[in-house]
Amino acid sequence: MAVTWDVVALDATKTVGSLSDVITTVHWTASDSDGDHTGSAYGSVGLAAADSGSFTAYASVTKDNAVAWAKAAIGSDEVTAIETGIAAQITESKSPTKTSGVPW
Repeated sequence: MAVTWDVVALDATKTVGSLSDVITTVHWTASDSDGDHTGSAYGSVGLAAADSGSFTAYASVTKDNAVAWAKAAIGSDEVTAIETGIAAQITESKSPTKTSGVPW
């Protein structure tokens, strides 16, 4: 089991100073599974102001870039908490501690 991070969408501002199509927000998902049992999380995170010295043109951005930027903006402690939460969802799915429904 390894959590897979993905990018659903990127928000960009057309012009920031001399830079064009500057990514400002990453909308992400994270998921994992163990057989029929799954866990997931989603969210969005704003990125720090663009730096012309390390700027990546929008057309050159890869999914790996965006995932790395999102994880950096979220922070390692929160990334760990998200991944731990996903593992907990899978554990709960395997041995539920709660139920919902009707008895008939």
